[in-house]
Amino acid sequence: MEIKKEQNGSALTIHVIGRLDAGSAPDLSKELTTALDGVTDLTFDFAELKYIASAGLRVLLVAQKRMNKQGSMKLIHVSEAVMEVLDMTGFASLMTIE
Repeated sequence: MEIKKEQNGSALTIHVIGRLDAGSAPDLSKELTTALDGVTDLTFDFAELKYIASAGLRVLLVAQKRMNKQGSMKLIHVSEAVMEVLDMTGFASLMTIE
């Protein structure tokens, strides 16, 4: 998995590329620990995310809980395969997906 960040003031876009699974989720979690300081608008760009596992969903849930306190979070460019996982797990109803 590769992570690319674009920050514009208090808005942060995180591009997640590849697979977000048990092996890579800790990397994203660690990245978010400091990256979200001062962020009020968080966007995950999943245009190049091929797969998400339960470990990746857990990272999204933690990020959503934090952003509920300090701003907003959304997912964009979600592929059909990833959307299917979000739907099956109920995460689609918890997150803003554009």
